[in-house]
Amino acid sequence: MPLLWILILVLAIATVGYFAARTRAMATAGGDSRILHSLPNYYGMNAVLSALVPSLAVLALWLIVQPMYLQSHVAGMIPDHVIAEGSSRDLIMSDVRRIASGLNIAVEQGAMSANEASGLRSELTNVRERLAEVGVALGSDVQPEVLAAAQEYRSIAKSGSFFMLIVVLALAVLGAVYAWKRSHKDFRARNIVEKAVLGLLIAAASIAILTTLGIVMSMLMETMNFFSQYEATSFFFGIKWAPDFRGDSALGILPLLWGTLYISLIALLVAVPVGLFAAIYMSEYAGPKLRAVAKPLIEILAGIPTIVYGLFALLTVGPLLRDYFAKPTGLGESADSVLTAGLVMGIMLIPFVSSLSDDIINAVPQSMRDGSLGLGATKSETIRQVIVPAALPGIVGAVLLATSRAIGETMIVVMGAGAAAAQLDKGLAEAINPLEAMTTVTTRIVSQLTGDTDFAAPETLVAFALGLTLFVITLGLNVLALYIVRKYREQYE
Repeated sequence: MPLLWILILVLAIATVGYFAARTRAMATAGGDSRILHSLPNYYGMNAVLSALVPSLAVLALWLIVQPMYLQSHVAGMIPDHVIAEGSSRDLIMSDVRRIASGLNIAVEQGAMSANEASGLRSELTNVRERLAEVGVALGSDVQPEVLAAAQEYRSIAKSGSFFMLIVVLALAVLGAVYAWKRSHKDFRARNIVEKAVLGLLIAAASIAILTTLGIVMSMLMETMNFFSQYEATSFFFGIKWAPDFRGDSALGILPLLWGTLYISLIALLVAVPVGLFAAIYMSEYAGPKLRAVAKPLIEILAGIPTIVYGLFALLTVGPLLRDYFAKPTGLGESADSVLTAGLVMGIMLIPFVSSLSDDIINAVPQSMRDGSLGLGATKSETIRQVIVPAALPGIVGAVLLATSRAIGETMIVVMGAGAAAAQLDKGLAEAINPLEAMTTVTTRIVSQLTGDTDFAAPETLVAFALGLTLFVITLGLNVLALYIVRKYREQYE
């Protein structure tokens, strides 16, 4: 049975339990809700939670465990001699799953009997012909052992799905019946429901924490694997980036880190002044009508996809800088450069700085403005000497958040700055030239994990070390920004 139908049946059982428990509670009170310990709806919600929580929890657990069991059990059935050179057990298992799916389709469309799909009275040639009738083609390299594994995979999956349906529906019914029996005028339904809701809220809040831990642990394990094959000192202090899958690689992070910080610095030099001045104008000078129009127009920049910014850098900004600045000065010949990516990224970051700074400036108490003006200060003097210093902690937090956004950007850098790492070993002039192509940490992560590469090689595993390093940097910036903003809020609320 499809998963959607299982969910509909569980919801139907919970709905019946709701009305049954509510009716029973009212009946024990003689129809007078004032005698009940809790409102009637709490008795119904107790039945709903009793039916949904255990059944859906088992359903989620079953959907996680069953594929893992199938993978390990069926993979063990495939002999080593079946795995051809250049292939792997995982590739064979993908064929097994594809054939099993084809067998299900063939049975549903009547092209094959259930006995044939289960391996009874079936041969490879016959199965190939039957599957071809439903549009599933088996290659000539598919061996009988793979077909047997697919038939076993289908059989176990079908049995597992049937038992899952029985167990989930049984738990839903038992939970609803148990809640119905407990529905009595003296039963503290409200307390039970509120505790259950509190538990659900705690579980929802824990998802973010567990997700963060899962991300960190997944990167940490692969990073440890990388450092077991490559020296940590060469990674963190190396000034050359030259991955070579033939074994002679230089995987120093400093060139990538320099490119990341250099592009981010140029982006902030564009975004911070423009965004801050825009925020001051919008909050202190613009009238209500102009603000109502201009603020949404500025914030539209935040909704533009980064691929569009990348195309703008590739087709417009890069050629302009090359033709009117780089070539005449002799500083570069390519449209891909640090300056191109930095300028476009700065435009992208303007609404981040502007919107956050605008909200922070508006949070400064009006009494501070009135006091400054009352002492004879002009409006511009009030902004420079009172409002901006008072809002400075929040503005710094906004800048740090924009910095984290800039450091994590990928698409604009790929299309605007090129794929060449900074040449730190060729002198200072090459490293600080803003018209030279430079790549960043995020770009190299994508590059090292794509293509036909050996996942166990250090040249691939280095992507996890790069990711973990970038994660630590951005996490530190976010924590610092939140700390500064919190101090600011504590000061003025």
